[in-house]
Amino acid sequence: MEYLEFLDVQLIDAPSLGLMIFRFLLNSVFVFILIQFFYYRKSRRLDYYFTFILISISIFFLIYLLGSVKIKVGMALGLFAIFGIIRYRTETVPVREMTYLFVIISLSVINAIATNLSYAEIFATNIIYVLSVWVVESFRGLRHVSSKLILYDRVDNIHPHQREELLEDLRKRTGLKILNVEVGAINYLQDTVMLKVFYESDFDNRSSVDQMMKLPKGDR
Repeated sequence: MEYLEFLDVQLIDAPSLGLMIFRFLLNSVFVFILIQFFYYRKSRRLDYYFTFILISISIFFLIYLLGSVKIKVGMALGLFAIFGIIRYRTETVPVREMTYLFVIISLSVINAIATNLSYAEIFATNIIYVLSVWVVESFRGLRHVSSKLILYDRVDNIHPHQREELLEDLRKRTGLKILNVEVGAINYLQDTVMLKVFYESDFDNRSSVDQMMKLPKGDR
């Protein structure tokens, strides 16, 4: 095939361009399925939706284009590790979001760098990822326990022998199925105590506030 060259740089290579677009579309379809139908359906976090999509695109092209210059596997894994431990300064990324981030990066790396595999193997790998996420997200046999910080105003209830009274009072006030409670800092001047409660919750209705590990400074 004839192509134009300028200063020894290939300007057009239709087969390579077509292959790149095909692999990109393949990766985008499976990443979209994971994000739209599994992650976003439960969390409704549009900020992470945006983040996952762009990270997938960035990782794919980074690995795919660097692969064209014979990048070593060690370097690819190094890049994978760097992006796999991303933490944003605004808030700590929750475990579920970090797991999806790990899966999305894995798929993007596989789809970009597995040039020696057949398309059947690549399709099978992507389908296995999707099915695995579907099975885990659909499984209802495990009880989900969430945690929440509470600034409690009855210090007299925190004594060990009044543990049941404390739990019952918290259940009555919050309406939650509280399973356990941990006592933190105590302020006798303001008659308040910091509690961390663990309660049974419906994962579909989980609130992002449950992930807060600190109260605002004005409420301490």
